[in-house]
Amino acid sequence: MRNRQRDREAFREHSYWQSYSDMMAALLLIFILMIAITLAIYRQKTNDLEQTKLELNTAQSELDATIEDLEKSNEELASSLAELQQAYEQAALTKQELNDAYLEIENAREELTTTKQELQDIVGIRTDIIGALQSAFSNSTMKVDAQTGSITFSSDVLFRYNSASLTADSRETLKNIIPMYLDVLLQDQFRDYIAEIIIEGHTDTDGGYQSNMELSYERANAVADFCLDKRNGLSETKIQQLQKLLTVNGKSWSNPVYKKDANGNATEKVDMPASRRVEIKFRLKEDEMIEKIAGVLEQR
Repeated sequence: MRNRQRDREAFREHSYWQSYSDMMAALLLIFILMIAITLAIYRQKTNDLEQTKLELNTAQSELDATIEDLEKSNEELASSLAELQQAYEQAALTKQELNDAYLEIENAREELTTTKQELQDIVGIRTDIIGALQSAFSNSTMKVDAQTGSITFSSDVLFRYNSASLTADSRETLKNIIPMYLDVLLQDQFRDYIAEIIIEGHTDTDGGYQSNMELSYERANAVADFCLDKRNGLSETKIQQLQKLLTVNGKSWSNPVYKKDANGNATEKVDMPASRRVEIKFRLKEDEMIEKIAGVLEQR
């Protein structure tokens, strides 16, 4: 009986310490578990903090880039404003230049209008003069050039070989021709349109250029002297008018006449007799108007 009681007491004592150790083991396990959880949370927080720092660094870089872009934009804006101001000043200057150009164009237009009116006043005058000359010479053997209104004397008819003195026969020819030609040009209807009356001497291609130049000029001058002599058909008034318009030229052999073939086409062979000639022709103020217009257009 006593043994049984003793056994029960020993069993009871052993059971108490076993429960205590189990409890301590459980507490230790819980403590370890809490440390593990704390470490896991710490690691997670550390990772989150690193990620946040990385994001902050990225954001800072983006902010710095944005600030740099803004500064660059400000510089570009300032440059654009400066260019705009310069463009505005240039535009103001261009506007003044444009106004000056408009004024110049308007002046040129007025000048061209005046010139055009002057040209319109003499349109067809060359045709009228040539028509009047052809009518005056209708019964004469002398032919008036239908394009230029010039008349041509053969030097062989007017002068002896290598001479600049008019023959007696040529003087009679000139007395019949010269007054008739100049009376047409110097009449009131046409005189104001005539810029120049030209007597021009030409030679053939024999001999030197300079000697032929002298000969061609002397022959043209001999005809001019004849025209200015009141004994040869022109009135003193017409002679005075002619003196203001007359020009004498020597052309040597610079403008020879070439022979023509059966079809009327010029060949390369010089017509020696035809090249020895004295021409009388005129130039209209119309030609001066054309030159004037060309000059105005070149300036513009």
